[in-house]
Amino acid sequence: MSRRDVTRRTALKYGAAGLVGLSTPYFFTRGALAQSENYRNAPKGDTVTLGFNVPQTGAYADEGADELRAYELAVEHLNGEGDGGMLGTFSSKALEGKGINGKKVAFVTGDTQTKSDAARASAKRMIENDGAIMITGGSSSGVAIAVQGLCQEAGVIFMAGLTHSNDTTGKDKRANGFRHFFNTEMTGAALAPVLKNAYGTERRAYHLTADYTWGWSQEESIKKYTEQLGWETVSAVRTPLGAGDFSQYITPVLNSGADVLVLNHYGKDMVNSLTQAVQFGLRDKQVNGKDFVIVVPLYSRLMAQGAGENVKGIFGSTNWHWSLEDEGSKAFVKSFGEKYGFPPSQAAHTCYAQAILYADACQRAGTFRPSAVGKALEGFEFDGLGNGPTTYRAADHQCFKDVLVVQGKENPQSKFDLLEVVEVTPRAQVEYPPELLGGELGPYNDGEA
Repeated sequence: MSRRDVTRRTALKYGAAGLVGLSTPYFFTRGALAQSENYRNAPKGDTVTLGFNVPQTGAYADEGADELRAYELAVEHLNGEGDGGMLGTFSSKALEGKGINGKKVAFVTGDTQTKSDAARASAKRMIENDGAIMITGGSSSGVAIAVQGLCQEAGVIFMAGLTHSNDTTGKDKRANGFRHFFNTEMTGAALAPVLKNAYGTERRAYHLTADYTWGWSQEESIKKYTEQLGWETVSAVRTPLGAGDFSQYITPVLNSGADVLVLNHYGKDMVNSLTQAVQFGLRDKQVNGKDFVIVVPLYSRLMAQGAGENVKGIFGSTNWHWSLEDEGSKAFVKSFGEKYGFPPSQAAHTCYAQAILYADACQRAGTFRPSAVGKALEGFEFDGLGNGPTTYRAADHQCFKDVLVVQGKENPQSKFDLLEVVEVTPRAQVEYPPELLGGELGPYNDGEA
């Protein structure tokens, strides 16, 4: 049985009448709705359907699998099953484990394939055929931006999953879109001072960059903040997503005069490029009288696990880490670990938090209408979901919280214990004016007639 069949059975378990009401595309039925329910996919039965759009195949599939695990856990907690996870630590007490606005939560899934066209198609199918009232997920900024645009056009809320490009809440931001993940601007602001303290100000950097919006944004931010410290950028080379073999890109680094390699790669691409760079002996070289170093600006536990010993000593940033000792993080790690047998990744944490934040906003607003839900999220200040006090800024729908700088552990205690938090960068250090990244939110779209 496919996951799609399983999720449909989840909906049936909570009420067949609700599922039938949700299965017809809204544009065929909206004329019959009362004015108060005149918005896209307004739930009429006893369930509400969420759409989880994650990479189940492709270079970011490992992240996608963990995202889906987290979403399923969030649905359990929202419906009053399990131990409640971070619902017990969340500063907002609107949710009580009774679904959302009196409706049980059901879900459908899609495979983004880490391709924008495929991601839009799966999101469109979930909205039009399955009645999804909110879409969430993704592990690529290119996908996130494409799906965010679709959700704006369709009149549903998009709760971005793992998307790190500045553009998601910058030039490509939309009123119907919200991001809990941090961005490359924040990574640059948090990571550069740590690199300066560790490696000094006179460094020559060579960038290998994933050739899409996230890679470009990450490269730009790291260059911006390291060059302010005195680093020189020797070269920046674009690499295709999912390249697999990066040897042709690593070989030129050896004769470039660079003494730092910055890998603006993620997922399996980062695992492969880092592993190959170490195999080429880069970490054992001395250049310009300095030990050669590698930097991975955006880290995850899943990537560290894939790269194994190659991550030792290498700095990067992360949105969240399972070793955090705040009550929310501990509650989530406990719930996730008991269900799946291993600690969650930052992707899992982000997606769980996005599902909870959406549900809470609907509950506080007393409706699923996108504009009302959005207003409940704008300027929302909360705690208890990890990373300390957090704010969803109204001006750009970007979440602001502390940022973690991590380093590969020299002596890990387990196959999951590969990264350690070496710096908790205060939120104030990574905040920036909303106009810095450009773009206009525009008006909400409720998908009204």
